[in-house]
Amino acid sequence: MIATDTLDTPAAVGSSAPAATPALPRGLAGTPDDKEMLRSAVELTRDIATARPEVYWPDMLLSAGLGYAALAGAILIGNPVLAALSGVVSALALYRALLFIHELTHIHKNALPGFRFGWNLLVGIPMLTPSLMYEGVHTLHHARTRYGTAEDPEYLPLALMKPWSLPLFALVALLLPIGLLIRSAVLVPLGAVIPPLRRLVWERASALSINPEFRRRPPEGEFARMVFWQELGASAWALFVMWWSATHSWRPLLIGIAVISLTALLNQIRTLVAHLWENEGEAMTVTGQYLDSVNVPPPALLAPLWAPVGLRYHALHHLLPSMPYHSLAEAHRRIVRHLGVDSTYQKGNYSGLLPLVGRLARSTMLPR
Repeated sequence: MIATDTLDTPAAVGSSAPAATPALPRGLAGTPDDKEMLRSAVELTRDIATARPEVYWPDMLLSAGLGYAALAGAILIGNPVLAALSGVVSALALYRALLFIHELTHIHKNALPGFRFGWNLLVGIPMLTPSLMYEGVHTLHHARTRYGTAEDPEYLPLALMKPWSLPLFALVALLLPIGLLIRSAVLVPLGAVIPPLRRLVWERASALSINPEFRRRPPEGEFARMVFWQELGASAWALFVMWWSATHSWRPLLIGIAVISLTALLNQIRTLVAHLWENEGEAMTVTGQYLDSVNVPPPALLAPLWAPVGLRYHALHHLLPSMPYHSLAEAHRRIVRHLGVDSTYQKGNYSGLLPLVGRLARSTMLPR
């Protein structure tokens, strides 16, 4: 961790010496901005900053199609080993399809005509995670004065918490599909006739956030209309699934829950290593945010599986939030080539998942 603490010596009484400069915050929050890195990241990548529909659509459709086909295999195949393997393939493919929700929060609403609707129809609503659960939430995580503070919905100082908090943080994700089913099949319909419950569900259970103190503000305008239709679609689908399972068989639903639980666990493990989680609540510079975030560039071979859709370049994403996922690898190569291996940029690059998990685990064991 980069420390830039400064000790100030008060001027003597009656002295004409100027007042001492206030100390910078501790840790990464006190990191001054590397203006050369920030400027280079923007200037070197202007020509690759446009989202390409010929990449987004096939990737999303193939990922979703493979995920659903493999899920059908997990349900229909009689051989337990082959069914389990099919379930793993389904979890990985649906994981990739689901993570396009991250792209939807950053691309301009007119950049990919129909993509938001198509993704919600094919992935978000069937998986009970419509884009309303991330849009208007994730952008707060990128806000200059919110990142790493108590007002950041996607930040917890995990590196400063107790060792048992890490496995608990990861394993609680296994309950996510059950929670989503209860939300869409029970809480949202009840909230339609019980306003206090509707407000509670919106404030506390409508966002893919990890900060338990986060409270979501009511939706407004065009976004409120989008929320209505997405909630209606998700609730209708959840109620249909429950009715079909009760009248036919619970087996497909239980297998689906198991597959989505694995998908949620993968995402939670990725979240564990998306940042260093070392900030203690202070507002951070953009460079501080970058250094508290993580790139896992090549030659790490498995990163596309556990951090798909460009999320292996998560630190770079915090420098260039609107850069489409298909351009991040090229942006990374250009910045490294321009700034060199001794730059601040290089300090955000790591070798793989396990070393990052080990670093985080060791941090939780340090005396506080």
